[in-house]
Amino acid sequence: MEKGKELITLAQRIRALSQTGLAYSANEYEIDRCQELIEISNRITGITSGIKEEEIDACYLPTKEYVTPKVDIRAVIFNEKDEILLVREKADGRWAMPGGWSDVGYTPKEVAEKETKEETGLDVRAERLLAVIDKRCHPYPAGPFYIYKMFILCKVLGGKLSGSFDILDQGFFALDNLPPLSLDRTIPEDIRMMDELRHHPDAPVYID
Repeated sequence: MEKGKELITLAQRIRALSQTGLAYSANEYEIDRCQELIEISNRITGITSGIKEEEIDACYLPTKEYVTPKVDIRAVIFNEKDEILLVREKADGRWAMPGGWSDVGYTPKEVAEKETKEETGLDVRAERLLAVIDKRCHPYPAGPFYIYKMFILCKVLGGKLSGSFDILDQGFFALDNLPPLSLDRTIPEDIRMMDELRHHPDAPVYID
């Protein structure tokens, strides 16, 4: 692991332990120490990533219980030409597999189907979990959150490509002609791995 990502991983761990400490500490001295450790975590992440400390802190909601990783769910959709479906994110103008944060009250399959409908206009059926990865273990750019990513193979049932408020465009792309990717959301290694896994239905789910 490169040093920058390793430092951010350590900062995330410091923050997680500190936020958990805040949730369970009754002693004012311990609370002050935990808050200071959160500020140190923000500073390490800011120095390493270039993100302002106040922006990092704003990413996190106040926590009153044990801190756990966030879960990002991505729908893996190929057409009959073996092209992959990608959406162009309004946030950075780059492309990613449809999906986003998991939602309370929805199963992972339901999230994949719902996000695909919202972002592409297509009706899909989630069929198979391909992989569960720890973002830390793969070559993503540094970021403030500790994230697990779930990739779910989906089949198109109907609908037609259309936009949404946070998506600029949608389309299918050949694997040897991918557009600029939104690397915080989808990296080329993701696409290559999912293409390989979908061709082996009897293989076990890839898990970090």
